[in-house]
Amino acid sequence: MRIGVIGCGGMGTTHYLSLKVLSEKEDDVEVVALSDCRKEFLDKAASYFPEAATYEYGMELLEKEQLDIVHICLPSYLHAEHAVKALEKGMNVLVEKPVCLTEEDCQMLLEAEKRSGKKVMVGQVVRSFEEYKYLKEAYDTEKFGKLKSITMERISGDVKWGFEDWFHKEEKSGSVVLDLHVHDLDFLRYMLGEPDSFQVKASRFESGMINHIITEYEFGDVFATAEGIWDESPAMKFHAAFRAHFEDATIEFNGAQSPSLTVYKKDGTVETPELKAEYEGESDVAGINVSNLGPYYTEIKYFQECVREDKPVEVAPLIEGARSVQLGIKEWNAAKEYVNAHENK
Repeated sequence: MRIGVIGCGGMGTTHYLSLKVLSEKEDDVEVVALSDCRKEFLDKAASYFPEAATYEYGMELLEKEQLDIVHICLPSYLHAEHAVKALEKGMNVLVEKPVCLTEEDCQMLLEAEKRSGKKVMVGQVVRSFEEYKYLKEAYDTEKFGKLKSITMERISGDVKWGFEDWFHKEEKSGSVVLDLHVHDLDFLRYMLGEPDSFQVKASRFESGMINHIITEYEFGDVFATAEGIWDESPAMKFHAAFRAHFEDATIEFNGAQSPSLTVYKKDGTVETPELKAEYEGESDVAGINVSNLGPYYTEIKYFQECVREDKPVEVAPLIEGARSVQLGIKEWNAAKEYVNAHENK
């Protein structure tokens, strides 16, 4: 299976480190092409795959290579055009989240997928975290009764590592809404379906870009709250958490603690479920707020299996990534309306 990686920065590093582990375990997995316009990042990636061809630009890689799978780990505003080109070249595509930033690009991608007949998976990696998988299983099986409410949060310091500061240009990142908060809104959709309604509160950086959003949703009888923030200080540690209240127990996740998952039962007993990841590996090589490679390994391995065995992508298919972007755009617009209304009071 011939694989290429476009974008070898922070998220791309996480992908190729996971691919390195997979290539050592799977005989048919081979990373044969890499691209990044920054020589130092490209050279670092090539040190893991010395036989791979290297390219300065992703479009050149797509034009010259014949690949089974390409990973698109570029800044968000470049996802759609590269994914469409890859599909036109007959490649299966694993594209990082958010899959795109506009409604028009959602439609363009879905049409390209349909024309090509190839598989597309979106890197909504939270769906592959063991703690979130445990939560979804509890919801699906009603092992603790029905879900009553859930609170989610995803907090980060100000993002300073982006190429040419693209995170701080809302037309390139989609603000904190489409870059960070999209993880939690996507998982809520994955578990609960589309919300019946939502309300947004928000604030913004001095530049005007939304950097903090709190959304309250209603999903039938379940109410949910999700908070996403890029703090003004880059020193703020990344933190993800949830607290899900069921009829017979509360499941609490705190990514900054170990163990990270606790179940508080109605009878007063407390459990810490044993969670076993497919792969347990930590690396700070990427230089971003991600060090746990396990969920990335899981999603990448799953996509390879879908391609190898010609199975439909069910965990995070393109249509799901597009629908999460579409909801995110609605929340983003509501956030800007909220800020404008309250600043003009």
